[in-house]
Amino acid sequence: MSSKSSHKLVLFFAISCLLLQEKFTEASVLCKESEKKALLEFKHSLQAMDSSGDDALFLWETEECCFWRGVECNILTGYVEILDFSLQSWVVAGTISPSLLKLHHLTSLNFNNNDFNGSLIPEVFGSLKKLKLLDLSNANFRGPIPSLLGNLSMLETLRLGEVDLSFTNLSNANDWSQVISHLPLLQKLSLRHRDLPSISSSSLSLANSSISLTYLDLSDNNLPSSAIYPWLFNVSSNLVSLNLSSNKLKGPIPEAFGNMKAIQELYLNDNLLVLAENQVRGDSGLNEIGKLPDFRVLDLGYNLLNGPISKSIGQLSNLHVLRLAGNFFDGDVISEAHLSNFTNLQVLDLSSTSLTLKFNTGWIPPFHLSQMMLCSCKLGPRFPDWLLANMDFRLGLEYLDISALGISDSLPYWFWDSLYGLRYLNMSFNQISGTFPNKSIHISHLDLSSNNFSGPLPHFSLDFGAIGRFGTINLSRNKFNGSVSPICNITNKVPLALLDLSNNQFSGVVPDCFHSFRSLTALNLGDSSFSGSLPSSLGSLTSLEMLSLHGNKFSGELPLYLQNCTELKFLDLSDNELSGEIPMWLGQRLSSLVFLSLQRNQFRGRIPHQLCELKYLQILDLSVNKISDSIPPCLKNFNSMAKKVSLDRRIFELHLFDQPYVRSLIDVRYVDEALITWKGTKQNYPQLGLLLAIDLSCNKLTGEIPEELISLQELVALNLSRNFFTGKILQKVGHLRHLEVLDLSRNKFSGNIPTSLSELTFLSILDLSYNDLSGKIPTSTQLQGFDPSSFSHNRGLCGPPVSPNCSMVEPPPGKPAVGGEKDSDDQFMKWFYICMGLGFVVGFWGFCSVVFFMRSWRHSYYRYLDSAKDWVYVSFVLLKARLVRRIKGLSTRSGLIRTATEGDISCT
Repeated sequence: MSSKSSHKLVLFFAISCLLLQEKFTEASVLCKESEKKALLEFKHSLQAMDSSGDDALFLWETEECCFWRGVECNILTGYVEILDFSLQSWVVAGTISPSLLKLHHLTSLNFNNNDFNGSLIPEVFGSLKKLKLLDLSNANFRGPIPSLLGNLSMLETLRLGEVDLSFTNLSNANDWSQVISHLPLLQKLSLRHRDLPSISSSSLSLANSSISLTYLDLSDNNLPSSAIYPWLFNVSSNLVSLNLSSNKLKGPIPEAFGNMKAIQELYLNDNLLVLAENQVRGDSGLNEIGKLPDFRVLDLGYNLLNGPISKSIGQLSNLHVLRLAGNFFDGDVISEAHLSNFTNLQVLDLSSTSLTLKFNTGWIPPFHLSQMMLCSCKLGPRFPDWLLANMDFRLGLEYLDISALGISDSLPYWFWDSLYGLRYLNMSFNQISGTFPNKSIHISHLDLSSNNFSGPLPHFSLDFGAIGRFGTINLSRNKFNGSVSPICNITNKVPLALLDLSNNQFSGVVPDCFHSFRSLTALNLGDSSFSGSLPSSLGSLTSLEMLSLHGNKFSGELPLYLQNCTELKFLDLSDNELSGEIPMWLGQRLSSLVFLSLQRNQFRGRIPHQLCELKYLQILDLSVNKISDSIPPCLKNFNSMAKKVSLDRRIFELHLFDQPYVRSLIDVRYVDEALITWKGTKQNYPQLGLLLAIDLSCNKLTGEIPEELISLQELVALNLSRNFFTGKILQKVGHLRHLEVLDLSRNKFSGNIPTSLSELTFLSILDLSYNDLSGKIPTSTQLQGFDPSSFSHNRGLCGPPVSPNCSMVEPPPGKPAVGGEKDSDDQFMKWFYICMGLGFVVGFWGFCSVVFFMRSWRHSYYRYLDSAKDWVYVSFVLLKARLVRRIKGLSTRSGLIRTATEGDISCT
């Protein structure tokens, strides 16, 4: 009996397989004609282009629609179930055709990473009854969330995270929570960065219908606590991941979070949360969260948390990620008692908290971290030996940030041997000393800046899978020496984006091997002793945005190949020995420049008019050169100085990569600090994005200041000192209302000081000294507050602060005014010189005429000249004889023979 049953079972399965195969064959060969027509109608309303600019949907003309790109059918029925336009190498635009409604079996619709040009979210989506996934993120949709989406009762995943709602008044769109409440099967919802309005009280009664919601992201919406908490704590008891970061949550951490029994990940960073007194003691709040059995991620970074951290935080024994960065725990101490139960901890971020870390000698952490961030904690002065337990490459430490910990110790011998496996290492801003080992350093991101490291460079190998897409090396502000030729041996399976070797003791010629680093974004070799010409391979760095070679001994003219670096925004070649004329291609080819400094070189010639094409330029420093001629009026084309521009034009902070670790960002930022003359002294100015300056001082410029300069109304600093400018100071200089620094000293400016100068209320540095200015100094609390030296060596200036009053400005009746008196003096001097010249001509030629025409007078005159000559000769001979006798007498008495000339030399 059992044998017959088994035979029947085998026969049943065989028949079923044949039927399934027939169904599959039919579906794979035949496409539903009605759905094919619907897809073709849908295609006609779209424009889809691939990376080459060709039609990405050109294959949508074949018979089998189930094989079309982006289309997936059920293998049994042949009905279209999935339309996915997110995973293709194309961009889809256009409009959404209602023909989608003819795809009755559609369950997944994905338009992620496309461009629908800010069109409204189509209401047709709300009629696709069988949809389980709808992804409109990063697709450039806008407008309110259609209420019809609430009809999608089978929807499990809704992603609207990057839908553009910026052009819609959302203050009245209070029904977004009701839409969600009508989706009982919804599991994942992302409404990140949507500027959502507060939830109305009428929505609260419907909240419990979203019982399936497990993932909720409401970050970056500025939602206040009162708007979100009442709805949130009723929306679902099954939430596993909740992201409320970057909102306006205030006050203590609610105890109700402890009632979310399924919660595993909680992101509350970038809010205004505080610790209540009972939470500091560990009685509630965090204590309630600590009782949750599967709680794994706690992110409270960048809030207003302060006070001591309770040891009860150790109850979170299953915690994988703990982030308290950016809070105010100044003076609090973290010991092993806080961390002893964290056996599962993988990510620890205590950076920027000022916490003091005190661990007993020989302490071995119970956890094996993959990421450890302790920046700006207090850990020094000894190097922490307990790091050794976490640096075993078999345990997976990839990211280590121990910058600014106050460590002033030598690097332990075991450190470089344990480095293998580490991808990111930041030990900057300490006083750590040591040298590189004589072997390859395998790492993707290395920052040892601002320490006491010394010795030659090693061989770097960037062959690990990087955190992010690029590698970085920053060794600035140390004592490394020798040649930099080892950079030519860097193996970079990961492209190198940043190389900073500035402020070291390197010397010699920079090797010509940069063609190997075509992805380089920032290169800084400043403040060393490099010499020779600039390497030609710099021209191969077509992705370069920042090039700083200041403070070296580079010589020669600016090489033509630098014009290939068309992405340059920051170019600092100051303090070198470069010469020649400023090339025209600087303005023509490097049109993205924001910062340009050629200070302290030997450039000559005129300022090329092509430089005016740098419309994004914020800082122009051509000071201390040999530049001549006049200022080109076209400088008015510096748009960034003429009108307010968005801050994204002011790029000096390079975000080289960002990579999520459990939905928090790890960024590598690089900010270059340019050495500029600011407010009279040379200093590093790190916030270059806030400074708009022109410095043409210490050159040979001539002529008048062009009136067009007044159009640069956002200018903050203007230095034209130590040139040969003439004429008057611009009468409308007061229109430069943001000026903080104005230096026109040591020129040949004349005339009065413009009264509009008193309107510069932000002016803090003013120098008009060593000119030919005259008249009364305009009256204002601003100008009279400057030191008198700001106006010194102008003979015609009067009034405070140079003198108590200016009596010549308002002369009594009947007397000429100051300007009239000066004019009369000029007239007198003119006639004086005329009369003196006429008197000389009449006297000289009168005497010559008498001597020429009267023989007796002429003979008497010649006899007088002969007698005078004889008298001079006899007197000279007698004086010489007398002097010789005196010298011989002196030599006899002293026994020394010296000439008069020798005696003079000895006195000196």
